[in-house]
Amino acid sequence: MATTDRRQREFAQREALFLDTAQALIQRDGLLNLQMSRIAEECEYAIGTLYRHFSSKEDLLVALATRNCLDRVELFERAARWAGPTRDRIVALALADLIVLREQPEHFRLAQFVWTDVVWGAASEPVRSRALQACEPLAALIEGIAAEARGVGDLPAQLSVTDEGLTIGPWILCLGMHTLAQQQGLLDPALGDPYRLLFRHLHYLLNGYGWQPLFDPGDDDALDRSIERLCRDVFDVPCPWPPR
Repeated sequence: MATTDRRQREFAQREALFLDTAQALIQRDGLLNLQMSRIAEECEYAIGTLYRHFSSKEDLLVALATRNCLDRVELFERAARWAGPTRDRIVALALADLIVLREQPEHFRLAQFVWTDVVWGAASEPVRSRALQACEPLAALIEGIAAEARGVGDLPAQLSVTDEGLTIGPWILCLGMHTLAQQQGLLDPALGDPYRLLFRHLHYLLNGYGWQPLFDPGDDDALDRSIERLCRDVFDVPCPWPPR
């Protein structure tokens, strides 16, 4: 039994080494230049050993994105469990996503690439299942806030959208803006900081749900103050954009 446990630990440690090395190579050489042979070489293992852990490059990329997703859960939990109004907690979740993006932009680019059919469609079913399971805690946090908002009256009782449905709109807004902001030249600079624009539209969406307390998204000063407060009180980090 002790021998089996040791082998399992060694296997897990070696797998972590492969993923750490892949992450470092992506940061250094770019995502599209990642090669399985280079990972094995950097780790000083035979490439066959690497393939015992990951049957393809696509499996390795999905596994790496899955690990990154799990690393984000703590930050999302901090936002979801913060003792503030339910609407502020939804905004804080979007802010948590932005903090991760600003601190570790390669995580977001990897996630974008992994969800394409080129990678996702070629990955094995077990690896894809683990990736989807890693996303479930994040979705559950958002749905839990929506359910609480209904319970305390922050959301109208007559609202017909399900708690799961309420989470789709903010997720689409965040994903869409992240994608646009990362592609140079797609957004007109005259629009200002794309993430101030994201939070403005997030408040328009929450107003449309009737989520209390309502907020004026056109008041940039109030918007900046609210984001600065959430950055300070929830995450203890600076505001993600410079003052106007």
